[in-house]
Amino acid sequence: MSEAVQKQIKQYLIIGLALFIGTVLTVWVAELKVTILTGIIIAVIIATIKSTLVAGYFMHLLHERKIIYQILLLTAVFTVVMVGLVLFSHSDQQGAQHGIFNVPAKQVPAAADHH
Repeated sequence: MSEAVQKQIKQYLIIGLALFIGTVLTVWVAELKVTILTGIIIAVIIATIKSTLVAGYFMHLLHERKIIYQILLLTAVFTVVMVGLVLFSHSDQQGAQHGIFNVPAKQVPAAADHH
């Protein structure tokens, strides 16, 4: 086996180990008693690192042209904006002021009189 192939194998093993550690961290963080927002932020950070490793090394995007990086940047910005919208709308309670979210209580029919 050539030295270049051995170097590639070693690199893939290191990336695989990093992905395994990232998965273990994801499971561990899921068990922590943190707020929802903190949990989401930690999960997104771990997922971003893992997806960057997969895209960069296993999909060979680190060696691609400039347009690939622009598309990846646009995707990352879009993802951050969408996650941000969800997180910021979590506390939006405008509808509660007007009673839109109030569900009427279930009406139990009165027992019929039997004559």
